[in-house]
Amino acid sequence: MTVTEPARSRTGTRSGKATSGRSGRKGGSGRTGGRLRSTAGSLRRATVDWLDRPMTSLHLILAVFALMLGIGLLMVLSSSAVTSYRNGGSSFSTFANQATYAAIGLIGFFATQYVPVRFLKSTSLIAVIVSIALLVAVLIPGIGAYVNGARSWIRIGGFQFQPSEIAKLALLLWMAQVLAARRSTLGSPKALLIPVLPVFGLMCALIMMQPDLGTTVSLAIVFMAVLFFAGAPWWMFVSLAGVGVAGIFYLAVSANYRLARLLSFINPEDHPDSSYQLLQSLYGMGNGGLFGVGLGQSRAKWSYLPNADSDFIFAIIGEELGFIGTFLVVLLFALLAYTGLRIARRNSDPFIKIVASAGTVWLVGQACINIGYVIGLLPVTGIPLPMISAGGTSLLITMVVFGLLANFARREREAEIALAAAGGGRLAQFLGLRPNSTGPRKPMLRRRRRAAAPARQPRPAPPGGRSAPRASGRPPAAAARPAAPAPRPTGRSAAPRGTTARSAAHRTTGGSAPRATPQPGTRSARPTRDGRDGRPDSRRGGR
Repeated sequence: MTVTEPARSRTGTRSGKATSGRSGRKGGSGRTGGRLRSTAGSLRRATVDWLDRPMTSLHLILAVFALMLGIGLLMVLSSSAVTSYRNGGSSFSTFANQATYAAIGLIGFFATQYVPVRFLKSTSLIAVIVSIALLVAVLIPGIGAYVNGARSWIRIGGFQFQPSEIAKLALLLWMAQVLAARRSTLGSPKALLIPVLPVFGLMCALIMMQPDLGTTVSLAIVFMAVLFFAGAPWWMFVSLAGVGVAGIFYLAVSANYRLARLLSFINPEDHPDSSYQLLQSLYGMGNGGLFGVGLGQSRAKWSYLPNADSDFIFAIIGEELGFIGTFLVVLLFALLAYTGLRIARRNSDPFIKIVASAGTVWLVGQACINIGYVIGLLPVTGIPLPMISAGGTSLLITMVVFGLLANFARREREAEIALAAAGGGRLAQFLGLRPNSTGPRKPMLRRRRRAAAPARQPRPAPPGGRSAPRASGRPPAAAARPAAPAPRPTGRSAAPRGTTARSAAHRTTGGSAPRATPQPGTRSARPTRDGRDGRPDSRRGGR
């Protein structure tokens, strides 16, 4: 009998192949998605673990500082080459001046990392007094230099500096010291505002006499940030903020050139003369596109954009490096904001908390205002971009603030323990990672020496049941480690359970046990609390 196999239909075969193909594609996509989710989870866990390390804050602030300083010097060289060559015959004159201030600032940055907090508190009042004296001196003709429509500079030989930048740092340290000392009575308006408000008002009045509205706005940011992080009540903070905004608006419309800037911000096309700088900035950034026209290839710096190396350097970054370059700069300032607030949160000293958080808001706030008026979101105020714009005094003070943040990052509890426990080479010492010479390291060495010392063995018991006199002195360092004690005998000669050492000695030696001589390099057993050396007492019959 012949059995024929049923024929398979072509349709069923094709449908089976199609089903298997779809299932294979689904399986492949599922495996790919699983790998992506696993990679993302591993990356997230690695990031969280790295952020939990004790030295993360210090590493972040050092990285942000180095990147900002490098980008700033590079862009100052690129944006000022044409103007420097036209004014002085050398394309590197502005860059050389900026590099000189950067070298001085590096010394201040590394020196500030080791300044004690007590010294900052004790000298803050002196710094405020000196800064007020300099603000008064800059208004005297012959001492203060008149540059760009404001008497804001003091020149001493070939060196010049801006006292208003020093006043920001002095006000920050002094207000933090005063409010940290009065943190238990900050609910009272008198304790909160006296004497910080009169000093702030005096500084603002002296700066507006130069006149310099941009620096006044920066000083107001410092003042409000310190009050906020010191714990000022919301009603007081909102009231002062409203009064400050009203005062800035009045100052903006009180002078004709400031009013022209405000009107050009509202409608740039109707005021082409006063909005010329803003329009050239927007043209340059639009020309950059996504990747930029190339480093050093900007067209706006060829006398089209005024102050291309200082106030509007962000526009040159957008033109030469494109959206990628501007995004990198914004990302660095965002990382600075995170790191500064992280340092403030991980410290316990109220003074450090206020200085770190308010100093971070100061730098990031200036960056937001500068980027805002460069792209047309805010009126032009003349505030430089921290660490990026050309300006010697601004760069010096900003680098000192970075040094304070690095100092506070080293004072985190976990960082102090890690720095004290780990060793530091030359590179670590140069980067500020040098461990402290005093700390919990000596007890650790004592424990290691104690653990490496030879073990003490108990001295054999005398027949009288009393402990032998302790040997004097420590064993010599070169002596060999004594052998381990012999195991307890288990034969018939061993003392049965319930008998004492004296009865066992009498039984084996006929009533007299020979006195054991101490071995060299050994010490007697340490006596217990009741004065015995740990052996069973014959009078109590043993245990």
